[in-house]
Amino acid sequence: MTVTELVSYEDALASYDPVMGLEVHVELGTRTKMFCGCSTALGAEPNTQTCPVCLGLPGSLPVVNATAVESTIRIGLALNCEIAEWCRFARKNYFYPDMPKNFQISQYDEPIAFNGYLDVQLEDGEVFRVEIERAHMEEDTGKSTHIGGATGRIHGASHSLLDYNRAGIPLVEIVTKPITGAGERAPEVARAYVAELRELIRALGVSEARMEMGQMRCDVNLSLRPHGTETFGTRSETKNVNSLRSVERATRFEIQRHAAVLDAGGKIVQETRHFHEDTGTTTSGRVKEEAEDYRYFPEPDLVPVAPAREWVEKLRAELPELPRVRRNRLREEWGISQHEMQSVLNAGAIDLITATIDAGAPADQARKWWMGELARRANEQGTELSALPITPAQVARVCALVAEGSLNDKLARQAIEGVLAGEGEPDEVVEKRGLKVVSDTGALSKAVDEAIAANEAIAEKIRGGKVQAAGALVGAVMKATRGQADAARVRELILEKLGVQG
Repeated sequence: MTVTELVSYEDALASYDPVMGLEVHVELGTRTKMFCGCSTALGAEPNTQTCPVCLGLPGSLPVVNATAVESTIRIGLALNCEIAEWCRFARKNYFYPDMPKNFQISQYDEPIAFNGYLDVQLEDGEVFRVEIERAHMEEDTGKSTHIGGATGRIHGASHSLLDYNRAGIPLVEIVTKPITGAGERAPEVARAYVAELRELIRALGVSEARMEMGQMRCDVNLSLRPHGTETFGTRSETKNVNSLRSVERATRFEIQRHAAVLDAGGKIVQETRHFHEDTGTTTSGRVKEEAEDYRYFPEPDLVPVAPAREWVEKLRAELPELPRVRRNRLREEWGISQHEMQSVLNAGAIDLITATIDAGAPADQARKWWMGELARRANEQGTELSALPITPAQVARVCALVAEGSLNDKLARQAIEGVLAGEGEPDEVVEKRGLKVVSDTGALSKAVDEAIAANEAIAEKIRGGKVQAAGALVGAVMKATRGQADAARVRELILEKLGVQG
C-alpha cells in the first residue's frame, strides 16, 4: 500500500470508527538494573555495564529492584489503578539477538497495577477519559546497531552490533483498554494521552521520560470497524514511536491505510509496523504474535511481590500534585485562558515560567519572555525551550531590569541575546554592551530639542492640538539614542517643550 493509494482522512472517518490501544514503555530512573546491580548510567562503552544476571549466564539468579517496584506502584496510584495485593513475574519467551536470555522477565496475567484511568484535556478544553488496563514491570532489551544498510534497519545490513548495557534496565509498560469514541479526534487523543502521561511520569520523579532518548516510547495499536458494528477489526501495532508529533501522525496514517485496504476488499494483517519520521508513513515489520505464542510461564527464580497495604497507602499520601490539577491551579493564579495555558504546555514552558516567578518575576512578564522572545529563538534553533542556555533566574533578572527602568523591551531582547551567546549574567551583558536606558534629563532634553528643530512641521501639528503626532518625534529621539531613551520620559519632555498638555 503506497501513500498515493490512501483514502482521505475524511472519507476514512465517514465509513469507520477507529479503535486504539496505546502501550507506553517507560524506562525508570533507577541507579541499577531491574534484577541485578549493574549501572544504568548513559554513555558507557558498549557491553561494560553487564554481569552474569543481565547476560542470562547459567546459574545466575535475579533479585528484584525494590526502587523499581516502588516507582511502579507510584505510577499505578497516579493512574487511579488498583494495586495488587499479590503479583508475580513471568517469562516471555522469544528469540531476538538483543535478548541475551532468549526470554524477557515481565508480568503477564498478574500485573502489579490494573484497572485505572487518566483524564486528558484536548486543545479546545474537552476532557477525554482514557481507561488503563494495566501497568506492569519488566526489563528492557539490549540495543542492536545494524551496519551497512541504507535505512539503519536489519534488512539490507551486512552485519549487526549488539550492546547489552541497556539489557535489564527497569521498564514499566502502561497499557490502555481499547479507546473508542474518539472518532475524528483519535490522533489528537493519542497525542494528548502520551503528553499527559509524560508529564505525570516527570511529576512523579520516576523517569525523565525523554522520548528522543528512548526513555519513553509508544506502541500504537489501531483497528477500524464499520459504523454501527461492535466487533473490533484486526489491529496493527506501530512500534516504538518516539515523539508526540509522531504518535499523532502514525495514528492518522494507519487510519487512512486501514480504510484503503478495507475499501478495496482486502484484509488487515495483524503485524508490527515501523513509523518513518521523514515521510510520516509506516511499513510492515513482522507478523504479530498472540500471547500464547510467547509461552508465558511463572518466573521460577523470583518470589511473588506482595506490597503491604500500609506501604501502598503511604505512597498514595506522598503523591505530588498531579499535572492537570497543577495546570488548572497555575492557570487561575496567572489569570490566563485555557487556550493560553495549552500553548504554554505545548511549548514545554510551565516549569520554566514557574521557576522564573519563584525567582521574583511577575507572572505576566515571565510568561511574556518565555513564550515570546525565547520561544522564537528556540524555534529558530530547532531546540526545546529548556535546552536554551539561559536560566529562569537570569530571565527574572532581565524582568527586574525592565521593571526598574534600566532596560526597555528592545534593550532587554539584546540583553537576552548576550546571555544566550555566553557573554555572562544579564547585568554583565548590559554593562559590556552599554545597554542601559538613557534617563538623564539633560541628555534627553538635548536630544528632544534636536528632534524638534529637525522636524518643525510635526512640532507645529503638535502645538495645534494633534498630540498623537508626538509619536514621530519620540521615534526620532529613540533612533538618535539607539533605542536607549526612556520613551515615556521623552514624550513628556516633547509636550512640555511645545507647551501642550498630554
